[in-house]
Amino acid sequence: MTVLDDLSAALGDALLLGDDERAARARDTWMRSQIPLSAGEAIVAPIAVIAPSSAEELADAVQICRRHGAPMIPRGSGSGVVGGVLASADSVVISTERLTGLRTLSSDNLTATFGAGTNGLEAENLMQAQGLTIGHWPQSIELSTVGGWVATRASGQYSTAYGNIEDVVMSIEAVLADGTIYRGRDTPRAAAGPDLRHILMGSEGTLGVITEVTFSLRELPEPGVRQAFHFAEFDEGLEAIRRVMRAGWRPPVVRLYDGRESWRHFRDQMPKGNSMLIFLHEGPPGLAPLEAAAVADLCNTGGGTAASDEAVDAWFAHRNTVPLWDDLLQSGVVADTIEVATDWARLPALYTAVVDALNAVPGVVAASAHSSHAYRSGANLYFTLAASPSDPSEYTATYDACWNAALQAADDLGAGLAHHHGVGRVRRDWMKSEVGDGGVAMLRSIKSALDPDGLFNPGVLIP
Repeated sequence: MTVLDDLSAALGDALLLGDDERAARARDTWMRSQIPLSAGEAIVAPIAVIAPSSAEELADAVQICRRHGAPMIPRGSGSGVVGGVLASADSVVISTERLTGLRTLSSDNLTATFGAGTNGLEAENLMQAQGLTIGHWPQSIELSTVGGWVATRASGQYSTAYGNIEDVVMSIEAVLADGTIYRGRDTPRAAAGPDLRHILMGSEGTLGVITEVTFSLRELPEPGVRQAFHFAEFDEGLEAIRRVMRAGWRPPVVRLYDGRESWRHFRDQMPKGNSMLIFLHEGPPGLAPLEAAAVADLCNTGGGTAASDEAVDAWFAHRNTVPLWDDLLQSGVVADTIEVATDWARLPALYTAVVDALNAVPGVVAASAHSSHAYRSGANLYFTLAASPSDPSEYTATYDACWNAALQAADDLGAGLAHHHGVGRVRRDWMKSEVGDGGVAMLRSIKSALDPDGLFNPGVLIP
């Protein structure tokens, strides 16, 4: 009996073998894996896709794959951008596409449980219909799944007030790499040893498959206050954000764009060369106007100039726009985004170092950044790069050179090398710099204990 024979007997129509079905689920949205496809190379498809409808059905399939030594590649909707999903010709892709829907909802407890394959926007819309919100809004919300949010340790556009995915998840159900099922307990906090949720959050399918997520919800706030300020220098905008965070204000949206990105997005609201800082304030009745006034005072005294709130409206109108890599490649452009983070003292130097490093790569035509997630002790920087190599054969080498230059510049300053997109394959070999020898040893030990045969998402996360 082959692995396909056993899977067919156990899963029935949950086993997908069609050429198109396998090809459509073979990868995520990584620019580097798109380069050969845009050049006409055939996609490498897995031998099969399994799409179970329950954790128990998935557990049976995992045990079958283990017996046959078949690599398993967990996949949500493939919206990741770091190479977390890339099938090999001998692998089985585990799709969560049938693990969907609202399972339970408690308005009194402010909790809701969803199947891991539930589309993020559909989940949020269901909650908003009840006057509630998950409070997690990644740019990919229309494309991503709630299980993918957990597996990649994602962050959303409202994180400055509401936190990142780890702050809104109450419990997780997952099928582990040995085929056992883990179910966390729904409790607001526990001191029962290490928090096992955090072993699965950010594990990127290397330890198991998220099958169900319970969120701690919020009341849907009343319409908020939007405001914007521009600064002559990017560093002045960073300092304004630092002062806002230090004072204890937590606007859900705090986004600062450098001069290049500001001119691209807000040229009608500010002078060329300035940096635009936009805010959304919301919360319980009365909070937003109070917070907006205090933040405006901090920005004005910090050298900011008030801009029309149309700048914030413009951002909201396009905030979920996601570029298509193939369109750029067909135009001769290699592009990507790289998000890192550090403390306030190093942020200005980090911005300059990474932009300079990217601009030094042959073929780079644009390098810019914005900050989109702020904390008491620092913030992230989200770099955008575009290169136009003269020869398509140089696309992959140029892409790699850009990533290496940016991460080396960040590493030299001791910055965190991944803020919210995850590790995948693109950052995998930088993990030693990020977590040290001891950290890599811990990751390998956990992997060995839970997946001794190394069958779950090989090649991802762990050097």
